[in-house]
Amino acid sequence: MYESEGLYEGEGGAPDGAYHGGGGGYEPPIHDKGGVDPQSYSPVPEEIRRFIHFFHQHVTEQNLYDIQFIYETNFNKLTERYFEKSAWPEPEYVASLVDGDQVFLILYKELYYRHIYNKLKPTLEHRFESYFNYCDLFNYILNTDEPVPLTLPNQWLWDIIDEFIYQFQAFSQYRSKLLKKGEDEVGTLRANTKIWNVHSVLNVLYSLVEKSKINHQLEKYNQGGDPDSVAGEFGIHPLYKMLGYFSLIGLLRLHSLLGDYFQAIKVLENVELNKKSLYSRVPACQITTYYYVGFAYLMMKRYQDAIRSFSNILLYIQRTKNMFQTKSYQYEQIMKKNDQMYVLLAICLTLCPQRIDENVHSQLREKNADRLQRLQRGDLQTFEESFSYACPKFISPVPPNFDAPPANFNREPFNLQLKVFMNEVSQQSLIPVIRSYLKLYTTMPIAKLAAFLDMDKSQFRTQLLCFKHKQRNLVWTKGTDALEGELQSSSEVDFYIDQDMIHIADTKVERRYGDFFIRQIHKFEEVTRNIQAVQ
Repeated sequence: MYESEGLYEGEGGAPDGAYHGGGGGYEPPIHDKGGVDPQSYSPVPEEIRRFIHFFHQHVTEQNLYDIQFIYETNFNKLTERYFEKSAWPEPEYVASLVDGDQVFLILYKELYYRHIYNKLKPTLEHRFESYFNYCDLFNYILNTDEPVPLTLPNQWLWDIIDEFIYQFQAFSQYRSKLLKKGEDEVGTLRANTKIWNVHSVLNVLYSLVEKSKINHQLEKYNQGGDPDSVAGEFGIHPLYKMLGYFSLIGLLRLHSLLGDYFQAIKVLENVELNKKSLYSRVPACQITTYYYVGFAYLMMKRYQDAIRSFSNILLYIQRTKNMFQTKSYQYEQIMKKNDQMYVLLAICLTLCPQRIDENVHSQLREKNADRLQRLQRGDLQTFEESFSYACPKFISPVPPNFDAPPANFNREPFNLQLKVFMNEVSQQSLIPVIRSYLKLYTTMPIAKLAAFLDMDKSQFRTQLLCFKHKQRNLVWTKGTDALEGELQSSSEVDFYIDQDMIHIADTKVERRYGDFFIRQIHKFEEVTRNIQAVQ
């Protein structure tokens, strides 16, 4: 948890190495919070000054719906009009407009630095100051004996957690690229290794989870009970409840970025992924959840679970696309994640062929027909390119050796994950070929099929055992723990070996074409009605 000077060993104890100040090097600038002369700053349009007064008023009065409209609409429209290529007014100037209101200034700085990250290029000072601002924000929320008087819309609360992790990720990648940095910059980074430290970031997220008692609430909710009965003084407050839930998703993301996929799924043990939830109100949070869950399953070789995760969220995006277009500031990011998940789905279906929703399959073939063909041919270069495009930007939990920086240190986390993935792909390289032969026969001598593949009998027996092993995966079937499951065969064909003869059975369920035609008829009737309505 947090105290006003940093992290302290409170409930459960802070991890070793957590932030306890500036790390002995960097000192954040001390700003005069009150008596700033507005004339000392660049001219600020009157409309922006009125907006800041208006924004401050509604945050102070905790008018949730007004704050939501200001945050999701007004702020972004003004950004497009006035600050597309420049920063918003300096926080010190804004302090002079709001009588130095510290809580509002923390929230304003969160938007101010986020805009710099999104539209401009943050300096090292920006990266440090944004970190200290997040420290102030989480200190304010966590270091208190009673819930703070603050009301924010769910979308903003999600964006705070999402941006906090993004900026940590961006700083980790920035810090690992030392070759083009000057001595002064490297010296500053060396002296401030506790700023944007992985322990501090993890501590924030786990502290929010603990403070909100969100796991207790979700467990009670899944049992059909009232979550408020176990929420406690803080968890019953919407601010803490939603920050706690979003922190669980943040931990899923962070553990995935660090390559700990088991722990990534484990933190969601009380989140029912395959049901609509009371807490899943923010589309961007839903999409992030299923992207990282699906990716974690892929890396854990649970391809059927990964396919289900990707298919569910891709269908959701298809059905709600128009809603995202109204939020233009999110649309681009959501569409990029959408494209990445189609590529990951193509990889999963190549390694574990199975039937998926017709709408998703149609989009998959439209977007990635050529890629699918190359993947199914076993083109390792295509697998590598697809993984590189669709995977998260992995990070190292530790800073580089500043005295002797290794070449391409920033690429090491990615290279490690790519190596693990490609090792698995290479082990399965012959499975599609073997499958294609097995689907043609009901019985086949081992020697004959081995000859087709230019192998001797012992080598081919090994490949058949590999086929059996790789096509048998752990699959989630029930409960809330997404790590649990039952071993199931994912192959369309099964076989057993008797002496030197392979006996093959087709396990594929015949497709019910009637249902497909009925759905298409309904779609056609709907299109006809729409055309007639227009005429």
